[in-house]
Formats: sequence, C-alpha cells, structure tokens
Amino acid sequence: MTIYLEQIWPIGNLEDFKIHFARWNGHSQPLDVWTRSQDEWRGWQEYRPGRNDFNRKYIFSLVHFYHETDIWLFGGIYRVLERRSDRYVVELDDMGRQFSGRLKLYSPYRLRTTRTLMERHYQDFQITEILREGYSGRRFPGYGEIDLSFGELEALVRNERPDWKSALETTKGVYLITDTNTSRRYIGSAYGEDGIWSRWRAYVETGHGGNVELRKIVKQHDFDYCREHFRFSLLEDRRPGTTDDVIIARENYWKRILLTRGEHGLNLN
Repeated sequence: MTIYLEQIWPIGNLEDFKIHFARWNGHSQPLDVWTRSQDEWRGWQEYRPGRNDFNRKYIFSLVHFYHETDIWLFGGIYRVLERRSDRYVVELDDMGRQFSGRLKLYSPYRLRTTRTLMERHYQDFQITEILREGYSGRRFPGYGEIDLSFGELEALVRNERPDWKSALETTKGVYLITDTNTSRRYIGSAYGEDGIWSRWRAYVETGHGGNVELRKIVKQHDFDYCREHFRFSLLEDRRPGTTDDVIIARENYWKRILLTRGEHGLNLN
C-alpha cells in the first residue's frame, strides 16, 4: 500500500516553500555532505547562483540518496533570513525536525533545475521508509563488498558508525585506493593496532595517510580532490592473529598483480 507524504505530514501553506532537490554538483554527493557535517549541509542551502531561486520563506531540503534509484532523504526545513547578493542566510527550522535524516521519499524528479515549487511535487511524494535513527552512513555490507568514495568513508569515520568500526578495527588486510581521475592505484596494508579502521582514519584526517605519492597529489591539488576522486576497497581481510609477514607478503602480491609500482601506480616500493 502506497503512503503519501501528505497523509502523515499535512502542509497547508505550500506557496511558502521551495524544494531543494540536492544532488551531485560535480564535486560532492550531498548525502555524504549531510552525513559528515550539518554546517556544511547548511552551506548548500546558503549557496546562491545567479538567479534568486530561494525567493520564498522556507526551503524544503531533500538529499539525493544515491544508493537507491529515485530516493531522497529529507534534510530539514530552512527558514530564509536574508537574501544577499552573494548568498542566502538561513537557519534550520523546527518544522519536521523529527523526520530530518530519517524520512526517505520516492520521487522520479530528474529535471535540471534543482530548486522548484513545492506545490508541484508535494502531493506526489511517496514514503518509502522512516529510519529508526538519523542516517549516519550505509550499513556495513560485508568485507567482500566494500567500495567507498572518500566522501562516504569520511562520513563513516566522522560518525564512528558502529558496525563499520567494529568490523574494521579488528581486521588486518590489504586495501586498494584508486584515483578515478587518473586511474592510478595505490596498494596499502594494515596490520597494526585497530586494523583497517585506524589506517583509513589516517586518510580521512590527512588525505594521504603519510604515503609519499598521495601526499604529492594533496599538495598539488587540495583535500577536496581526495573527496572527489579517491575510492577505497578491501582486497583481502585477515583475522587479528595473522602475522605481519603474511600481510606484507600479500600486499606485495597485489602490487605485482595490479602493477601499482612505477608510472601506472602510486606505490614506490
């Protein structure tokens, strides 16, 4: 049975709202932004393009839930306080606060315009799920299914998502970082205390994790380059009792197989 938004949340003054269908802007996924920083997410509502798109009292913000087709996560209602020439000044309103980060809606909206009239879409929004708690990242999918953008990994680490942390901090292994802009790859390993989790947390904090070639990339570009282009996957997971020699040997195996040494890769040894 289909349940529509208007059935559980009647909003009478639709003409006071603009919808913000926030989606990939060429640099970041809004879902990753929403998950890692509410201040940064507010900045997405404060951005003002050439047109005065947010010309109504409220912004009904929706976050593209890019893991699922045509699904949007409710990101809160923002009151527009000022309309400056270069940006908006907004504040999070109490309306719908209980649904923020929890309410998932279905809408096949694909038009180029990301800021549109509330009355055109409100009655068509279908509720697909109300999460028990605010969204803090994808559920841990299992070791063999890990494939994360830097932005998604950053959100998981910043929120210390329990299922990911408990799975990775007790695991040694070999991982792959791919620069999707150049297709160059880096093979690394984790065999110290707190396992993969600790090692990947270092990348979230610095962008390079101490690696020489990755450090050069961060220095040449900036931290946002990592968010936009780095992807993480786990090639092998091993139990805590595995010796360091075994992990290092497997790391060297993957470097050889994937040709990550030299001009085609980011490993120096």
